[in-house]
Amino acid sequence: MALMHEDITKEIIGASFEVHRVLGYGFLEKVYQRAMQVELIKRGLKAELEHKITVRYKGAVVGEYQADIFVEDVVMVELKVAKAYNPQDEAQLLNELKATGVKVGLLINFGRTRVEFKRMVF
Repeated sequence: MALMHEDITKEIIGASFEVHRVLGYGFLEKVYQRAMQVELIKRGLKAELEHKITVRYKGAVVGEYQADIFVEDVVMVELKVAKAYNPQDEAQLLNELKATGVKVGLLINFGRTRVEFKRMVF
């Protein structure tokens, strides 16, 4: 059984490995964000940076988020530069998925000697 948006998430993960291979670790999140956009576009994918997410409650706007990268209008990507993930990172991505109705998200960490990623489905 295939995973939802498996082809796109594989390309995003591959792009993250390429970005990390070229840049290594130690840069600010914005550097990785822009490098990821360049790499995703080179791979033929639409990649929108800082995609605005509006949270509504009974029709009223009650909050806003910005997703780091929104790929092909179907996968949310949150980037981190940290020694390890924490539960707040996962909660942030799940909240973004919940607020938008997007089903698939990737949490990618560039803060270690190897790229770490976690695929999340809401």
